[in-house]
Amino acid sequence: MPCVIDGVPLSMQAKRRVRVVVGEHGAFSLHWALWQVDRGYISRHEGIMPTLKAFIFDLDGTLIDSLADIAESINRMLDARGYPRCEKGVFKQMVGDGMEKLVERALPESARSDELIKICTEEYRAQYDLLWQAETRPYEGIVEMLAELQRRGLKLAVISNKAHRFTVPMTEHFFGTTVFDHILGQRVEVPRKPDAAGAHEMAAFLGLQTDEMAYVGDSGIDMQFAKNSGMRAVGVRWGFRSEAELIECGADLLISRPAELFDLC
Repeated sequence: MPCVIDGVPLSMQAKRRVRVVVGEHGAFSLHWALWQVDRGYISRHEGIMPTLKAFIFDLDGTLIDSLADIAESINRMLDARGYPRCEKGVFKQMVGDGMEKLVERALPESARSDELIKICTEEYRAQYDLLWQAETRPYEGIVEMLAELQRRGLKLAVISNKAHRFTVPMTEHFFGTTVFDHILGQRVEVPRKPDAAGAHEMAAFLGLQTDEMAYVGDSGIDMQFAKNSGMRAVGVRWGFRSEAELIECGADLLISRPAELFDLC
């Protein structure tokens, strides 16, 4: 009986490719293999699949759990101005769009003028300079996952909406200077995620096409960013945002443990 996806029969070569992936890695990779057929990474007729050559990662909520230090830095800024503090849990929905947007969301509505947001953002940055190493740590299994991907010859990089002046030193502090091929944080001259500009800049730096890269993140913005730029969108369940948000925003695949990335390469 022919194998059919969306009404189109697969060639013997494509079916063979799917069987190899499934046989090696099980049901998780059946989902991934069938997704690749559906998107054209495994041709329905020829079994051709561009090799995945790079993993690009979001930082906060994906590689590191930084929520406590972000929350305390914002709350110290609010304390100094006499504004009410925000509960730590609400920051899961506040982060991800850059520092100014985070500050805007944390301020009382009556205080959200453009001028005050800019001033408070600088005050928040000053607090965060002092606190970002206090409680922030890599998620369990991240360091080992990165080492294994590097051993397998994958290129690794970071693209974050966190300010570039924090993204680079934080990434290097927690993971060293030899793990990532390139690190990009938010810069004034480059539109932030989900705009595709950062992905194309990264692809050019790495000498790759965007469809040779997978983007791994924890938010809907991350999934939209991957889709907008032609990268494969991988959502992580351990981060700040919900599984429902990741699916709604176009995640191609969800993972529960860092080591599940090994099934993709």
